Amino acid sequence: MKQRTPVFVNILIIIGLLIVFYYLFVQSYEFLGSPYFWGTVVIAGILAYIHSAIGDLIENNKFKKLSPEEKAAYLAEKKVPYFTRLYNAAFKKQSAAEEKDILIDHGFDGIMELDNQLPKWWVGLFYFGTAFCIVYVAAYSFTDFAHPLTEYEKEYKEQLASIEEYQKSQPPVTIETAKYSADNIAEGKELFKTNCASCHKEDGSGGIGPNLTDKYWINQPEKTLFKNVFHMDWNGSPTNPSMRAFGKNGEVSGAEIEKIAAYVYHINQELPPVTPAQGGAAPQGTEAHWEKE
Repeated sequence: MKQRTPVFVNILIIIGLLIVFYYLFVQSYEFLGSPYFWGTVVIAGILAYIHSAIGDLIENNKFKKLSPEEKAAYLAEKKVPYFTRLYNAAFKKQSAAEEKDILIDHGFDGIMELDNQLPKWWVGLFYFGTAFCIVYVAAYSFTDFAHPLTEYEKEYKEQLASIEEYQKSQPPVTIETAKYSADNIAEGKELFKTNCASCHKEDGSGGIGPNLTDKYWINQPEKTLFKNVFHMDWNGSPTNPSMRAFGKNGEVSGAEIEKIAAYVYHINQELPPVTPAQGGAAPQGTEAHWEKE
């Protein structure tokens, strides 16, 4: 007569399976605080105890029918701790006498085969994998679980919401608070391509608009280059309607202008100018003598 798995082990396995199954359908661990989940755990625990009690009755009935020797062997085996029995079932090797008893008699090919049972841990993993596969397929087919596009859309909306919340909690960037930072150059370059490249080219060398990489500037309302770029992007040019007030019109925010100004400062002060011989626009305006940031 085989020894049965203790009820506490069954309950732990049931709780683990419930956590996995709930997560597949809910897609977060918020269910751990739900009374429905813990109600399911309690009901499953009660059913496990009922199953164990019925098993005890069946086991007692079978035990009465054993011979004295079988009863002694069964009681001796029952004294062995469960996890020790589990380990022995998985890794313990049979003795020569035990192997002789389970030897399959078909040695025509010179290979002898033992009629071993599969290890319990392997059987358990097989059953778990089968059950998980069924639930996973059901979750994938009838819920949004594991759909990459759905997960992307959800995360994208969460990111936009967090950005919006952050922007609400931060004061707007103005010409007084804007500061140059090299960390803004890369993003400022992308914003420059979107909003400014049609007139100034992507590298700022000028086309319809003036060359932003040389020392000559038409409008110089501020003393520093960074502030000057911010001023022009926010207020526009008083002499050229094509250079409109991007900031005042609400086309770009102060934070975005701060990044654009960082990129323009970078190409003007930290990179060599693009000369007319290199394809840059000819100088316009007067030479600027900017104060250091």
